[in-house]
Amino acid sequence: MHTKDKLAEAVRQIGQEKMAEHAATGYWHDFLSPLSFPKMDLVSKLAALRTPGATKLAEAVMNGDFDATNAEAAEWYKSAEGQRVSKAFKKGMN
Repeated sequence: MHTKDKLAEAVRQIGQEKMAEHAATGYWHDFLSPLSFPKMDLVSKLAALRTPGATKLAEAVMNGDFDATNAEAAEWYKSAEGQRVSKAFKKGMN
C-alpha cells in the first residue's frame, strides 16, 4: 500500500475525513505534495486538533511512520519532475 494511502487511513481512524481526503491525494507525501515541508504542516494541523488520537498520529508522523518508501522515491525520480530536479541539482554541482 502506498504511504499516502496508509496516512489517509490513519487520519480517517481519528475521525478527520476532510484531512484524510487531502492525505489520499498525496498532499502530505514527501514527493507528491505541493508543500515544501509537508510533514511539518501535517504535524502542526494534528497538534491543533488537541485530541489524544491526533497527538498519537502526530508522533507517528514525526517518527517517520509515513515517510515515503525507497520504491516511492525511485518512482518519483523516474518522473518528469524528478528528472528535472535531478538535472538542476547536477547542474548546480558543477
